[in-house]
This record gives sequence, C-alpha cells and structure tokens, in this order.
Amino acid sequence: MNRRQFLVRTSALLGACASSPILSTARAIPPMPRTGAARLLLSLAAYSFRNSFPPTSEKPASTTAPARPMHMEGFIDYCAEHQCDGAELTSYYFPKDAPDSYFTNLRRYAFLKGIAISGTAIGNNFSLPSGDKRSAEIARCKLWIDRAALLGAPHIRVFAGHNKDLPRDEADKLVIAALEECCDYAGSKGIFLGLENHDAIGNAEHLLKLISPVRSPWLGVNLDSGNFHTEDPYADFARCAPYAVNVQLKTEVFPSASKQPLPADLPRLVRILRENGYQGFTALELEEKTDPYTAVPAVLAQLRKLL
Repeated sequence: MNRRQFLVRTSALLGACASSPILSTARAIPPMPRTGAARLLLSLAAYSFRNSFPPTSEKPASTTAPARPMHMEGFIDYCAEHQCDGAELTSYYFPKDAPDSYFTNLRRYAFLKGIAISGTAIGNNFSLPSGDKRSAEIARCKLWIDRAALLGAPHIRVFAGHNKDLPRDEADKLVIAALEECCDYAGSKGIFLGLENHDAIGNAEHLLKLISPVRSPWLGVNLDSGNFHTEDPYADFARCAPYAVNVQLKTEVFPSASKQPLPADLPRLVRILRENGYQGFTALELEEKTDPYTAVPAVLAQLRKLL
C-alpha cells in the first residue's frame, strides 16, 4: 500500500467512525496487520457439495440418495482438478468419532495433491447461558481446534448462534465470553477463529461490536458475502474486509429491500478485497439450490481470472 492509498483508507475509516456512535467501539479494533499488495488465493468450500456427502451426526440423511456421492478425499481431488489453491473442509461431513489418524492421513493426502487445507467450519451456538449445553458447545469448539491442528488448517469458522429466550444484547455478552475462552485455546495451537456474519449477525455494525471486546490476535472475521441483509450488502462487506481472516464468496446477495436474492457482483467483491489489502484464502461457497457439478466449475473459472 502506497502513501496515497494509506491516507485515503485512513481518512475514510476515521470519517466513518466519527459519523457513527456505534463505530466508536469498532474503532478500537486494529485491522489485520498486513503489509504489501493484496494476495487472493482460491479455495472451495465443501459445503458447496453438501448434498453429495454421506450422512453424519450433524448432517442427517436426506430422503433421496445423492446422485453423485462424494467423500473428503474425492473433494480434495475435485479442488486439485479445478486448479484451486485450497480446500475448506466443513466439519459436518467428517465421519463421526473419527480418530486422530483420519485427520493426519487426510492432511497427507491433501499435501500430496498440492492442496492447502484453508480451514474448517463448525456450526456452534455461543449464545447459550451457563450450563451443560453451553459447556458442550465450547468443548466442541476446542475439539475442532485440536482437529484443525491435526489437519494443518489455520482457520475455523465459528458462529454466534441464537437464543430466543434472551435479549440480543445479553446473548452477545455470552458470545464474547465464549470467544475469549476459545481464542485463548486456539492461540495456543496457532489456529485463527473467524466469527461469521451469520445467524443473528446480519450487518457489519453487529459483527464488529462482537469482535471488538475480544483482545486476542487469533480472532478475526469470517467474511461471508452472502449473509449481509442490509440496504447495501457491499458496504457492509467493505467495512468488515480489514478484519477478515477468511473470505467466503457466494453467487447471490440479499439486500433488505429485495424480496428475492440478487446475482452477486463478484468483480466488485474482489475489488473491495484488493482495495483493503486482503491477503489470504477466498473460498467459493455455492449456496444456490442447483447442481454444484454444473455450477461450480463456471464460477471457479470466473474467480480464477478475478483473483
């Protein structure tokens, strides 16, 4: 980043902070300490093929068998065949109670294919009050931190979760406390946690408010382009980009004024990442209800050119 770019970005950030009292909290968060030019690496999320993986404890069997079944090794093969730099291995699709050797063997398999395991993802709920259920959620997060270390995956996507029995402000305090505890453990293993704009988090303001109190260098944003439900999802995406430790690009956006999803402007999203100096993995996560074997190759080809 040259001096002019630095001044433009700094002025824009300070202007936004001054105009919004909510951002007075977010202002204290330092962006990810990156230097040099943007560097965007192409990854693919296993969630894109969610209906092709066998059922697990977190993914029950569907009413119909998948037309083209897939397993994790096959997904890594697919990523290699389509010239991806990495593969994002969603935790839902691993065998239940898999031994440590399963994860180390999968790490070896990916390495020999020239594929980095860019991260994994869990579907946790940190909005629960003290008790057995909350303890189980935190324990599961720590279990997957251990498994990420075995896989050689540097990042885990986590959620804030829901709690219909508490005001959102009270639930947010529970989320922050859980993030602090889990980030301490993740840091000891060299693993980043990325809080995704998901569940109750539909805008940049809320997302930054949740990560700002957590004083850990191992916490950032898992930036999902399809999960902002605001007037201008691209503006929210841009506000969170400096704090991203992983990015998931989707082919649709959901502006609040639209009753239907709109096609995502992928060149615009990539441009935002470049302007913010993002360096890291950018994973395609296909969420549309379509055949991924037909849709994914075309989007990957477009992203390869853009990235």
